[in-house]
Formats: sequence, structure tokens, C-alpha cells
Amino acid sequence: MANRYRNAIVGASVTLMAVAGIGWTVGIDAIQHYQGDLIYYTMRHMQLVGWSMLLALATGLPAGILLSRPLVARHAEKFMQIFNIGNTIPSIAVLALALAVFGIGDKPSIIALWLASLLPIVRNTYEGLKQVPPALRDAARGVGMKPYQILFRVELPNAIPIIVGGIRTALAINVGTAPLSILIGGESLGSIIFPGIYLNNQDQLLLGATATALLALMLDAVVSIASNAYLTKRGLLR
Repeated sequence: MANRYRNAIVGASVTLMAVAGIGWTVGIDAIQHYQGDLIYYTMRHMQLVGWSMLLALATGLPAGILLSRPLVARHAEKFMQIFNIGNTIPSIAVLALALAVFGIGDKPSIIALWLASLLPIVRNTYEGLKQVPPALRDAARGVGMKPYQILFRVELPNAIPIIVGGIRTALAINVGTAPLSILIGGESLGSIIFPGIYLNNQDQLLLGATATALLALMLDAVVSIASNAYLTKRGLLR
């Protein structure tokens, strides 16, 4: 419990220091000047991240579970390469392919971000379930649990720390890649960053880039605190 709150305090302190650093480097006048754009594009950025992460979780978690089952586990590494497509191909190329198939706008951006976020979730779900001690499964079978009960009551709760690690990695990749969505018509903090690059406007560029980093830190902290609270409630973390 103490570790959880200590980590939360450290994370909050780092975030506050980063915010103070932005104010000192960019200047309050510049922040006020871009305040409207910053709020709007941050919300749009979060929408892209939210929808693509929901898709990644909805497909990545079941895929990782399936790959960990005995009948499929021997071929897991071969199937894992399918989910590696979004990471093997450069982000720009993934965006271009999504644009060619789905057109311009938020839809291809969400698809591209979904592909980029899949592998960490699938990989960590698979590894987390494989690392559950066999003795726990044997004990569950011994008390008469069915396979689906063993999965949901024994395996998944014990694999959560590793699964959450994959989700946090996927989230960081997602938030960091989302600014590129401007190249295919998606609205994100890239709409502040790229004009800053084109116009050589250092304040605008720094503001957009730092807002992206802060968003990644805050979302990571939310996932970390929520997972720690759940694990503590279940008695899996002290």
C-alpha cells in the first residue's frame, strides 16, 4: 500500500515539475495564446488513443489467452509474428497503408494506432499466463474448477502485473505515434507540432511535443494506480 502511494506521489511530482518546466521554457503568454488549440487537440488526441486502445485490448487480450492454451502454445511464436506487423513496418508506412484502405481522417488513424499497439498486449498476456505456476492450476483442478474457472479465477488474476506492463507499453507507443495521424487527416497534438516545425515556431513545437509527453505520463500513471489498487484489493499486492 505504501509503495503504491509513494509511486503515485513521485509520478505526480514529476508531472508537476514538467508542467512548471513548460511554463518557464515556453512562457505563459505562449501557453495562453495556444490554449484553445491545446485543449481541443489534446481531447482529439485522447479520442484517437482511446478508441485504438479499446480495439487493441478487445483483440489483444483474447489473442494472448488463445495463444497460451496448450493446443496452440507450440505454434505461439509463429502466430505472434502476425501481431508484430504494426511494429515491424515503420509507423509512416502503416499510416499510408491505412490511408489507402480506409481513406482520410480519424478512421485510418485509429486502425494504424491499433496495429501499432497490438504486439505488447498480446505478448505480455501470453507470457503472463505461461508464467503462472503449474501448482496453482493443479490446485484449482483438485478442487473441481473447470477450465474457464481456472482461467478467470486463477490464471488471469496472477498474470495481471505482466499484462498491465504490456498495456502500459502499448499506451506509450500509441500516444507517441498518434501525432503522426495529422499526415493522413487525423486530428491530434500533431496539429500543433507539425505546423511548429514547418513555421520554425519553437514555442508551438515545444508546447505540442511536451503536451504529448505529459499525456503519456498521466495516462500511464492512471493505468498503474488502477492496476495497483485492483491487485491490492485482491491481495496480490501489498
